[in-house]
Amino acid sequence: MDDLDLIDRKIVAELMRDATLPVAQIADRVGLSQTPCWKRIQKLEANGVLTGRVALANPARLGFGLTVFIGIEAPDHSAEWREGFTKAVAGFPEIMEVYRMAGEMDYLLRVSVADMAAFDALYKRLTDAIAIKNVTSHFAMERMKYTTAYPVDTRNR
Repeated sequence: MDDLDLIDRKIVAELMRDATLPVAQIADRVGLSQTPCWKRIQKLEANGVLTGRVALANPARLGFGLTVFIGIEAPDHSAEWREGFTKAVAGFPEIMEVYRMAGEMDYLLRVSVADMAAFDALYKRLTDAIAIKNVTSHFAMERMKYTTAYPVDTRNR
């Protein structure tokens, strides 16, 4: 992000806060006219800084009341296993995020399901789909903080 100037950082921050804002409103908030602001947004998208614009939903209101963090320990670290694991998790829409980790666990998954029965079904399907050495599940009782916005520095340096 070091190659982004203050205006670019402000545009990114505004879009992370609310991607539905009209370009005119973003331009006003960042101190540009509409056309240069739109060109900067297009450039930020083309350069991969902005990767998409989505609506955020309340998982509980959609029937996904249980969030589970799953630690996976791989049986081996071969390219073949990693490729199989990547393909396996891609087939589970309930798996919202997957991270390859350093430390005690090899992978960390964030899963959203309706309830414990749905989690049990997912667990069985996942462990049938790929060999796993160890699975550790942690069940979220309450989401206390959640954001998709990164803390972009919008101060003049």
